[in-house]
Amino acid sequence: MSPNGSDRSSRRPVRRKLLQALAAGAVLATATGCTSKDFPRLGMPTPVTEEAPRILSLWQGSWAAALVTGILVWGLIIWSVIFHRRSRTKVEVPQQTRYNMPIEALYTAVPIIIVSVLFYFTARDENKLLTNPDKPQHVINVVGFQWSWAFNYMEDVDGNAATPAKPLRDNKELDAIPDRFLKKAPQGAEGVYDIGIPGTRNEQTNNPGPTLWLPKGETVQFVLTSRDVIHSFWVVPFLMKQDVIPGHTNSFTVTPNKEGTFLGKCAELCGQDHSRMLFNVKVVSPERYKQHLKELAAKGQTGYQPAGIAMTDHAKNAETKNK
Repeated sequence: MSPNGSDRSSRRPVRRKLLQALAAGAVLATATGCTSKDFPRLGMPTPVTEEAPRILSLWQGSWAAALVTGILVWGLIIWSVIFHRRSRTKVEVPQQTRYNMPIEALYTAVPIIIVSVLFYFTARDENKLLTNPDKPQHVINVVGFQWSWAFNYMEDVDGNAATPAKPLRDNKELDAIPDRFLKKAPQGAEGVYDIGIPGTRNEQTNNPGPTLWLPKGETVQFVLTSRDVIHSFWVVPFLMKQDVIPGHTNSFTVTPNKEGTFLGKCAELCGQDHSRMLFNVKVVSPERYKQHLKELAAKGQTGYQPAGIAMTDHAKNAETKNK
């Protein structure tokens, strides 16, 4: 057999494998179960809060910018491969271009512009998402601990602003929370709580973890604290997550706009049983939410669970930028 014939025969298995790989990729791309309604979200779940569409828009814009950049780069690569290949010129070393100031200025300035634009929109949306209102309708302290979650509802459960007589500041369980967050709780917030263990399950869906209840259409400010190590509070369809840090209080506000039960999890590797730090979020009507708080009180789950690691007054109230 001629050398050329042997070369052709040796290439056939490679070509066959390449075709098989392309076919498998096409099957995977078309068999994901996505519909025409899902595709514009580019892998993101359906938003369930009024704030989430802002995050989705940033996500889509980043993909659009990446696609335009990718098309430009791929186009230049393909153009150079086709029109500057060695077989066309028969030249061993093609002509070299050095010290071309316009080109060097271009490939320096363009990435700076791209990064600056992405930074601007990211910073704009982040500032908007992390700006908490002066008077949220509900304040909930989310406590992360190895290996589950506790939810302190700072609510006036009995509807009497005169009870309890002592202010929130006098609750030792809330010592880790700065005063500026406690001031946003409603007058007469006696509070109720729910706490989970890794074996806790949602009664409706049987999904693991405790269940955080939220009222539809009302603003809820989460005050995030940790008892031990860094965790991360992530409700998947909220399209955002935030770290839960010992000795530092984070917060953000959402307004749920869709009823249902959604999945949440810890998104920070926090130790051996990190994978078991799951929870559920149940969004219901405001009336059903108030009823749930009374059910927790009837079970004896009144007051608050320890919020986190105690800090000195100076460190605890040092950050005053957030309202």
